[in-house]
Amino acid sequence: MELKNRLYQIVDEKMPIFQEVRDYIYDHPELGNREFISSQYLVEKMRALGFEVTYPYGGLETAFRAEFKNGDGPKVCFMAEYDALPGYGENGEDNAHACGHNWIAASTLGAAVTLAEMKDAFSGTVVLIGTPAEETTGGKCDLVNHGCFDDIDAAMQMHLGSDNAIDIISLAMDSVEFNFFGKAAHAAGAPDQGINALDAVQLTFAGINALRQHIKSDARVHGIVTKGGTAVNTVPDRASCQFYIRAKTRAYVEELTEKIINCAKGACLMTGATLEHHFFENSYDDLVYHANLKKMLRANLEDLGITEFRPASLEASGSTDVGNVSHRCPTAYCEIDVEADEPAFAHDIKFLNYVHGSKADKTLNIATKAMAYTALQIFLNPEVLK
Repeated sequence: MELKNRLYQIVDEKMPIFQEVRDYIYDHPELGNREFISSQYLVEKMRALGFEVTYPYGGLETAFRAEFKNGDGPKVCFMAEYDALPGYGENGEDNAHACGHNWIAASTLGAAVTLAEMKDAFSGTVVLIGTPAEETTGGKCDLVNHGCFDDIDAAMQMHLGSDNAIDIISLAMDSVEFNFFGKAAHAAGAPDQGINALDAVQLTFAGINALRQHIKSDARVHGIVTKGGTAVNTVPDRASCQFYIRAKTRAYVEELTEKIINCAKGACLMTGATLEHHFFENSYDDLVYHANLKKMLRANLEDLGITEFRPASLEASGSTDVGNVSHRCPTAYCEIDVEADEPAFAHDIKFLNYVHGSKADKTLNIATKAMAYTALQIFLNPEVLK
């Protein structure tokens, strides 16, 4: 109890620093893999606070790794995010932090800095990894593939949401682009000389729609046409489409992806078009929880007054690159309620009101304390990770 109270006191004393980080990044919204101002700012902060920093990191220009080495023991990592979304600014076009990644950067930095202040209480290494482009290419996927989490014993992060959630279902996902190549011809004068690439796209969609009745209920397949021809009187010789393919497990996503590729191949057989396909974004893994970490994090949140959590049966099913990390090391992840006057959801313009300034103070304080104390428990008893 004495250590916990001391940790809580440190967080309270350093809240002005964490609030400054949160609001600075909010005021400098940058899109994924372009977070040069935000990443440089965080790197300078961590160096000034006594951390050793590698920047850039893991092959990504705006990723970094900050470490506070404090003897032998586990390496516990907090995952910072700091990319914004386009089109949520005041004029409806500018970038803005409508998913609260500025808050994530501040809370994870806060947890790491708090533990560094308690170096006399534990042995181990505190790590803050800056992970760019969560909203776009999934920077954690690249970092995992680069081996950046191979030496990490535990990783954690919190996200703001419309309610409290500790049993979040995050689906595995593949992203496939199909490019069909046909033969151009005058659509009225010589249609028999053409091969319609757009027909191949349409037949791919038709095949996938027929497939839907034979896939598992947790699977999701959604796509768009990205290219469909350039002139009405010309048989389209090039057409393209993209699909997201999601399911609860990586194994089933791979099975389903193969079936969807076969739908596109079948469309080629029917039209005479040829096909090129590739993954246009990183593949995401499903989120796997470490039972002890989840139990500890929940208990610490309850100690801080968060006692009502959304039932697991009501969980939404998107995808996050945190899932890839969870397949590499024990991981804890949850959402805490922004406590909006009216329902406010991530990627909603109203969400902006609760990710910076005074309305985000309480959640920032709670998240920083809960993550820092969970990490301290790991340092004091590494057996919980087994």
